[in-house]
Amino acid sequence: MPDMLVKLYELPELAPVLKDMENKKITIRRTMAPEKYAVGLWVQEHFSNYWKSECEIAMTRQPSSCLIATIEDDNNGKSRMLGFACYDSTLKGFFGPTGVAEETRGMGVGKALLIASLHAMREEGYGYAVIGGAGPVDFYAKFVGAEIIEGSIPGVYQGMLPNI
Repeated sequence: MPDMLVKLYELPELAPVLKDMENKKITIRRTMAPEKYAVGLWVQEHFSNYWKSECEIAMTRQPSSCLIATIEDDNNGKSRMLGFACYDSTLKGFFGPTGVAEETRGMGVGKALLIASLHAMREEGYGYAVIGGAGPVDFYAKFVGAEIIEGSIPGVYQGMLPNI
């Protein structure tokens, strides 16, 4: 999977995306330190140990560079996670990992997490972001105008220890 480059000065507006999530009763927000364990377990269960590690690193930053999508469970009034997105965890200026629970894909949650994260990066002073090992290349191109970085496979991820 190639890396992709995003111009943070040409992002779509964030407000309409967050309004769409609000209309669906979904909240996009930064994680808090007490959530590190719960978020890490969710990411490990739905994705991988690699992503759990990156997510935990992002949550140690102040402010956290891990955003989550949550929805209140009507049965018990507690929030449950729908997805997550991180930046500045693998390397500075890198977006990812990011993922959405399979049962909620297609609701715009991934798009909202992506755009909110990239806006956060721009607010922190970045002009560009690298999407490391971009899986859904068409998704990133469509929603944020990301472009493939030629010669970026395997990129910074070469020589990593195996995922246990």
